[in-house]
Amino acid sequence: MLENNENIVKDDVIISCDNLVKIYKTDEIEVVALQGLDLEVKRGELMAIVGNSGSGKSTLLNMLGGLDKPSAGSLYIDGRNLLKFGEKDYIDYKRNVVGFVWQNNARNLVPYLTALQNVEMPMLLKGAKEKRKRAEYLLKKVGLEKRMNSRLDQMSGGEQQRVAIAIALANKPKILLADEPTGSVDTRTSAAILDIFKELNKSEGITIVIVTHDVKLARHIDRVVAIRDGRTSSEIIRKRSYADELSELEATDGEQKTDYSQDEGDIHEELAVLDRSGRLQLPREYLDTLQIKGGSKVKVELSEDKDKIMVFKSN
Repeated sequence: MLENNENIVKDDVIISCDNLVKIYKTDEIEVVALQGLDLEVKRGELMAIVGNSGSGKSTLLNMLGGLDKPSAGSLYIDGRNLLKFGEKDYIDYKRNVVGFVWQNNARNLVPYLTALQNVEMPMLLKGAKEKRKRAEYLLKKVGLEKRMNSRLDQMSGGEQQRVAIAIALANKPKILLADEPTGSVDTRTSAAILDIFKELNKSEGITIVIVTHDVKLARHIDRVVAIRDGRTSSEIIRKRSYADELSELEATDGEQKTDYSQDEGDIHEELAVLDRSGRLQLPREYLDTLQIKGGSKVKVELSEDKDKIMVFKSN
């Protein structure tokens, strides 16, 4: 029986990580992939997680998807405590709570089936009713109503990724996890895929978490969490939400296009994250500007009004 944790996690929070730790051990080495990571994702939110190779973002995604187990800390998803999961709990969780879109289409798709048959497959395994009707609905949602009976070898990479998104939604998950979903397509196609995620988030109300190294793409999402050295280091917040911009656009009968030429500084602000132990990771560009390296000593002072913290390089 899956444990419910409504008294600890707020009702509007679907993902809650508190001091999350993941350690990989072998006979000769121990690697700490996550070092006390804190993160909250609200129900119905569309957000992105960014980080360099080795930052811990893929490790976090694997734990959110039920593919790996945390070593310590707290991880609650949709009221379920993943640290207390058994094998049957994980099977139920992956079947009913999360959908996964991989960068490598081969992990999502069966090449000799049509798009329609691919989307029906997870529903067939679950024994769901009205499989054909839902598969047709989802393929229409991702813009493939004219390609339902096409085999995958007859489709472009962008079309295959759209089929993968439809497959991930087949069993009506509460959370959609996307691992570098635009990593193998061109800029124009990646913009179209991002717009599909935005539309699904709006129309279906599903929580979507995208993991990507592409900061330029991620900054067209309302909230972006940056991970460095296994911890949450900063959040990039959109000043005006995508929904507000879309409403204004609809009012003027305009067409929505993802604009990569827009100055990111005009629409976003980056906030450093202070964890529960009082640790603060400064943005990399700040450290570079001050020529501060890891392990250096810095001077921290309160402003005269005691409403600001100032960091100075120590001589």
